Amino acid sequence: MRNGDDLEGFDGEASSASMISAASSPYQPTTEPVSQRRGLGGLRCDLDYLRSTLGRLKLAEVLLALTAFICIETIMECSPCEGLYFFEFVSCSALVVTGALLLLFSLNLHTRIPQINWNLTDLVNTGLSTFFFFIASVVLAALNHKTGAEIAAVVFGFLAMAVYAVNTFLAVQKWRVSSRQQSSRQSSDYIRARTESREVVHRPEIQRLDA
Repeated sequence: MRNGDDLEGFDGEASSASMISAASSPYQPTTEPVSQRRGLGGLRCDLDYLRSTLGRLKLAEVLLALTAFICIETIMECSPCEGLYFFEFVSCSALVVTGALLLLFSLNLHTRIPQINWNLTDLVNTGLSTFFFFIASVVLAALNHKTGAEIAAVVFGFLAMAVYAVNTFLAVQKWRVSSRQQSSRQSSDYIRARTESREVVHRPEIQRLDA
């Protein structure tokens, strides 16, 4: 049987062993917030973006595209219907894509997918929406039957085109600024790498250690 001293020594050895095993274990406790570890946890609405110029333009685009789509859906008869169908497709597509981008930007979900150039994505969306809303509104204005729903759809189509055009202009400026910053960052990284490589060449003791 073990006496009291042996038991105390055994407990000390056990506690030391447990401390060592805990320190060497790869499964260490973390103090990272739970909201950061979960994929969609900690979602928060970015009010600063919604209050900014780009955020307000996005909200206006969604509302105008939705209104134009509702107006075109209230038309029960048409002949010919090609202009109406094309306007319906343009307004619905702009509503879905712009609404998705607004959701991503307002919840900062785009920051979790850095592989995508979101500035360029927004620029492409606004540019194409401006072009297609212009074409669809002109075609619908030329082929409509002067009904209230068709006139309202044409008006909201041109309004949406104007808002998308302003957003396109601002998106171009933002994309240029981000491109310049990225190019300057890459050039600084290249210069830093060249400087470090030259320092290694001029220090032969580092080369001997590497060898």
